[in-house]
Amino acid sequence: MPDYVFWLAAVMLAVSSFLLLLSRDWRWSLGLLAGQYFAAFWLVLAHWSLTMSAAQLVAGWMAAAVLGMTQLGRKDDDTAADTSWPQGRLFRAFAAGLVLITVTSAAPAVGTWLPDARPGVVWGGLVLIGMGLLHLGISVHPLRVTLGLLTTLAGFEILYISIENSILVTGLLAIVTLGLALAGSYLLSLETTGLETPEAAE
Repeated sequence: MPDYVFWLAAVMLAVSSFLLLLSRDWRWSLGLLAGQYFAAFWLVLAHWSLTMSAAQLVAGWMAAAVLGMTQLGRKDDDTAADTSWPQGRLFRAFAAGLVLITVTSAAPAVGTWLPDARPGVVWGGLVLIGMGLLHLGISVHPLRVTLGLLTTLAGFEILYISIENSILVTGLLAIVTLGLALAGSYLLSLETTGLETPEAAE
């Protein structure tokens, strides 16, 4: 597969993770997460077979579906409940720009540690890790934290595939992805229960 395909997928990852950072609507956020996993699927194809790559894609989409079903059962507005700091989109865009600049400068050095990885794959994985950590650093809402963790894990998977192609590792990474989604769903359910308790008391 030509290198421009991987660079195109890496650019799609950067755009989706950037929009995910700015999005305040949970529907758009989960849609961007699903698109993020689709772009990551093409990067994974650089080193894994179609079957193993598809397993990671399905696991990511299932994680997005689990979070979506949980959000459908919530009565509060996710946008209003987000208490991230700072809340300005301009700051988020500026911070994301710094992450992209840092990743672009660090990708060649990381590529020397992973000699079998293609440059687009390394850059895409580092972008997801950087954006995921940025997401974790500026938000405390359970859904946003879960999205940040899933983004960071997806970036780690993209980098890890260049040194390991075991079927067992594929299964373990899929289980971790689904486990994070279930944990986030559980925390969202607890938050919903806590919000409804005062109403029941009235």
